[in-house]
Amino acid sequence: MKNSVLILILLLTLCESAVSQTTTGQTSLTDAMSFAAISVTIGGQFPINGTFPALITERADQFISRMYAQAVDRISRNTNDPLLLDQIKKELESYSLRGIILKRNNGEELSLDLLRFRITGDFSFNPYLKNDDILIFPAIDLQRNFFSVSGAVNQPGKIFFVEGDNLQDALLFARGINPAYEGEIEAEINRPKYDGSGIEIIKTNINSSVSLQRGDQIIIQADETHRKEFNVLVIGEVNSPGYVPITRNNTRLGEIIDKAGGFTSDASILRSRLFRGNSINLLLERQYGVTIREGISMVDTSLLVKMIDYEEMLMLRMSNLVDEDIPYFQIENQIRVMNEGSVSDFSSLNDPDSEIHNLIVRHGDVIIVPQKKRNVYVFGQVQNPGFITYSPNKDYKYYLNLAGGVGKYSEDEIKVIKGESRYWVIAEEEPIINEGDFIFVPKQQLRSFRSYVQEYASYLSIIGSVATLALLIVQLGK
Repeated sequence: MKNSVLILILLLTLCESAVSQTTTGQTSLTDAMSFAAISVTIGGQFPINGTFPALITERADQFISRMYAQAVDRISRNTNDPLLLDQIKKELESYSLRGIILKRNNGEELSLDLLRFRITGDFSFNPYLKNDDILIFPAIDLQRNFFSVSGAVNQPGKIFFVEGDNLQDALLFARGINPAYEGEIEAEINRPKYDGSGIEIIKTNINSSVSLQRGDQIIIQADETHRKEFNVLVIGEVNSPGYVPITRNNTRLGEIIDKAGGFTSDASILRSRLFRGNSINLLLERQYGVTIREGISMVDTSLLVKMIDYEEMLMLRMSNLVDEDIPYFQIENQIRVMNEGSVSDFSSLNDPDSEIHNLIVRHGDVIIVPQKKRNVYVFGQVQNPGFITYSPNKDYKYYLNLAGGVGKYSEDEIKVIKGESRYWVIAEEEPIINEGDFIFVPKQQLRSFRSYVQEYASYLSIIGSVATLALLIVQLGK
């Protein structure tokens, strides 16, 4: 018992000592931070201006990053609208990391280039701050005070111009020459005249240090490399579905199916399809539940809608369509835009001499091989609409009988809708029924006695008007 009491007293003593040491340590840390605090003033085009506390251990980039983060955090807490917040953040980001003037209280002035520091890690462009330092940010006008770099570089873009910039600086900010480019590489500087009436073209070696001017547009010229990721996507009933690498412009559709392991025994060759161009995202994501990875994506949905509208305006501009024809034309035109470049006849794919086998595929194409449906869908005026098991060489009447026969109010003109193309065929023409087809039995248009009276009344009114006019003409002729 005595031992337990002694242990408890010892533990309490240790806890009290630890708490005392922690409190003392926190006080010492606070005192140390207060002792190390300095004042730094921010001016010019920066999200916030004023004098703020800093630490003598802080460099310019650390201090500026901290002040920017605090400004964004303060605004984020006071704004709930995400769209407004994004707009404000974009405005806050409009400050330059180059051409910053650091003024010391002893009269010394330094020009800071924090963008260069972040690329090179050279601390000479990012000095420690001192008490009463003043950071003055330049006015940023990327419409006039800029130079741009494009072509065979790692990061093309527009950079804020600072007096003294040269070609090597431009290559540095563009993260250097892209190593994917081979052969001869040279720089072309396009320098517009002050009045915009012409452009001076300066060709030079990429190792030169030609001085730049405001508005220079630098193109790093090299033969384009086609050593890129070209592929098509094969999904569905093939033995090895997925992305298949292809060449730039000479891989055939038959080769793609071979690389995908060929068709499975459940593959529906009749309903297989190659999608290309504008149809890709919308059809696959909505109809097939397939999301294409970003690298192979062609267009987004909003762009597709705009493209359909634009195509429709082009088509209608010089047409002679009347108002009654336009709705149907709009349907057909939308299908045309959505299915641009699509291919759906795979029946002769195994023939190496066939056109479909030798079709050249393109990067971004998607090949869908659906599973055999093994059924025919019967709907409309039948007793039991639904799927009927497919049986080869059977006509439409066979499936109607299995669906319980046609209803009392069915129309005589029964339709067969082909599953692969949605083409409508009159059933009396005895089309071949394939798996996946649809049989539609329309309903008679039932009308009330009142509707007949209204219809014939309008006819009689027209006849009466014509008779009156004829009688008037006869009377005037006498």
